[in-house]
Amino acid sequence: MNYNENNSEAPKLFGTSGIRGKVGSEVTLELALGIGRSLSTLLGEGHRIVVGYDSRTSNKMLESALTAGILEGGCNVLSIGLAPTPLVGYATMKIGADAGVMITASHNPPQDNGIKVWNRNGMAYRAHQERALEKVIHYKTFTNTSWENIGRVKDISSLSSLYITDLLNFINIKPGLKVVVDCANGAASYMSPLLLRKAGCDVITLNSQPDGFFPGRMPEPSDKNLGELKKMVKKSKADLGIAHDGDADRMVAVDEKGVMAEFDKLLSLVASEIGGRVVTTVDASSTIDLCMDKIDGQVIRTEVGDVHVAEAIEEHKASFGGEPSGTWIHPDFCMCPDGLLSALRVIELVQKKGPLSQLLKNVPSFPTLRERIDCKEDQKNLVMEKVKKKLPHLFESVIKVDLIDGVRISMKNGNWILIRPSGTEPYLRITLGGKTIEEAQKMMERCKGFLGGLM
Repeated sequence: MNYNENNSEAPKLFGTSGIRGKVGSEVTLELALGIGRSLSTLLGEGHRIVVGYDSRTSNKMLESALTAGILEGGCNVLSIGLAPTPLVGYATMKIGADAGVMITASHNPPQDNGIKVWNRNGMAYRAHQERALEKVIHYKTFTNTSWENIGRVKDISSLSSLYITDLLNFINIKPGLKVVVDCANGAASYMSPLLLRKAGCDVITLNSQPDGFFPGRMPEPSDKNLGELKKMVKKSKADLGIAHDGDADRMVAVDEKGVMAEFDKLLSLVASEIGGRVVTTVDASSTIDLCMDKIDGQVIRTEVGDVHVAEAIEEHKASFGGEPSGTWIHPDFCMCPDGLLSALRVIELVQKKGPLSQLLKNVPSFPTLRERIDCKEDQKNLVMEKVKKKLPHLFESVIKVDLIDGVRISMKNGNWILIRPSGTEPYLRITLGGKTIEEAQKMMERCKGFLGGLM
């Protein structure tokens, strides 16, 4: 990003989940320094900012630049070192810091890194707060302190033990389950196995040595990346497998048969166990609605992105919220997405109610398909206006049209379709679910033809 631009509109740096991009070209030392300086400028001298990072090779480089920017503005850095994202959110909340910063690209490939900022309640910065940082960076309205008021750095890495203790006190797990945990060589490589062992589980670890090259597997916990985990669960006759992404704000599960749980079904299973009012995104299937209907619960949908989920949880005083990807927020613990707590909740559920495969078998299934269609940035708004007018009439038995994020239609038989513009790439995204895979495939072909006719 060129910080010398003089045009009136400050360029957008933050996406749906912080800043992410290629190290050296999009995520640079100058950017990290700018974020640090802008945070100190907006918060003012003397405030405290928690800083952590994941296992990527560029972590210390970016942390040094970020720290320098924070100190230059007179704020103090509470350094937590290598840590999962949920620990940064928790620490910010627990000690009453004024903000938290996590250096991570989450599930992105190793050549990427990123920056995400947290509020003092452990919730990610809202869009208007991110915009304020962008404007300070763009217009260079930084505030520098005098030499005697430069901020200081304090090591708070010992707070991880308190985080583990609080997690264990929050969940009721008895010893006895065998669990295989795959940490993707990421930020939870030490902490997640330790936590599960302290919870009484017999733990087998995979890819649990921090390594920014991600030699074991790529940090995205997708079915194709979890072959080793699925095999180990079956071979070791474990009760289940747990997989994290690079910064462990996400968690996915593998059942005792070595089958990865469908994202929507696992989310719905846990949501219906917690009950009450739950929040999810517009790209979640109808499965969660059916599950919550059975217990007289309520589903609230919001835009894609964990900050939108958090905002909706706060607004509606919800008991739980999450995206189908495995990014779940547990508001009665902290407003930061927490893959370690999510793992504990699934383990607790399996111990209480039986094998995961059987629990998932009882959850309604809507096979979900995803496609992306090329669409230039300057055409997105025009095409989406046409989608809004025409998509609800393309299919029969449409009972609900949702315009929160793109256009989502729900049909009487539970089938659903979402068309939304990508926030970061020149695409329109189609996400849909049908009662059978054949129905889903037919709807996808029809949607692709429909969008092709609008371009």
